[in-house]
Amino acid sequence: MNTIRPPAVAGMFYPKEADELRTTVRGFLAAAAVRRPDGELRALIVPHAGYVYSGPVAAWGYALLPALGGEVGRVLLLGPAHHVPVRGLAVTTADGFATPLGVVPVDGDGVAQARDVAGVVVSDEAHEPEHSLEVQLPFLQETLGDVGMVPLVVGLASEDEVAAVLDVLWTAGTLVVVSSDLSHYHDYGTAVRRDAATASAIEALRPVGTGDACGRLPINGLLRVAARRGLRATTLDLRNSGDTAGPKDRVVGYGAFAFTTAG
Repeated sequence: MNTIRPPAVAGMFYPKEADELRTTVRGFLAAAAVRRPDGELRALIVPHAGYVYSGPVAAWGYALLPALGGEVGRVLLLGPAHHVPVRGLAVTTADGFATPLGVVPVDGDGVAQARDVAGVVVSDEAHEPEHSLEVQLPFLQETLGDVGMVPLVVGLASEDEVAAVLDVLWTAGTLVVVSSDLSHYHDYGTAVRRDAATASAIEALRPVGTGDACGRLPINGLLRVAARRGLRATTLDLRNSGDTAGPKDRVVGYGAFAFTTAG
């Protein structure tokens, strides 16, 4: 019998009704400017707050995906643990993750490969309440259809452990998506400065500092492997909640970044 992980944050982070959700995501995608970087797309970093806050920024990354056609065979989706402590990176035993738009299938072969990598554990408990992966799924469903995924909740893991998983699973036809917000709860001016510095570090493939991104560990693992593979990072959009739907005295930063081949 197939095991499906039900939505945990539908109706909170994004609409719970399918028609409203589809219209919302399509609206974000239509409003995003497609700044297509040179080279072939290999990875994205996108934010994961409530859609009213981060959806317009995430869409700048996802707007690149429809042009890929059938080039993406699976998505390797990594996001930080917010609710359940994890030592390492957690995979799931679920066969799919449900959203109001349907079920995103889990790539069982990819999960099996991941389980053979040091630092990877199995924890359905870590996945059950986690929003950092779930909020990406409707965007993936709208842009890539029913492409399978390997979902990984990243807890207390080293950059080496993250990089090791990427080295094994980031093969031809695999798109890496790292889910992360940037700075948290600074005033608007401070956030703009800090997030600009973080964007510069990402573009230079240099590690992101503590406190500059909640997904710092998966980001830094991605940056390490991207540098080894000669990829180029491009900032697609950089804003914060003060720009989208919140006050400016205590904001959260959001960025969308694309990683492409240098050719």
